[in-house]
Amino acid sequence: MKKDIHPDYHVITVELTDGSSFQTRSTWGEEGKTLKLDVDPKTHPAWTGGGQHLTDAGGRLSKFNKKFSDFIK
Repeated sequence: MKKDIHPDYHVITVELTDGSSFQTRSTWGEEGKTLKLDVDPKTHPAWTGGGQHLTDAGGRLSKFNKKFSDFIK
């Protein structure tokens, strides 16, 4: 292995949306930093059965619907 070309691999804390947390090793951030997740397996529709919906506030879906609204009649 070449020296000094690999990112620093260190311990960080990952905080889930419900406030629980765990420690893992990562190349993200710096040693001891906390990564706060916005979406995790406890809130993502793919794991929760779709009870929560991700919103599209004027994004790609809205543009698509506006562009092709004449075809959906």
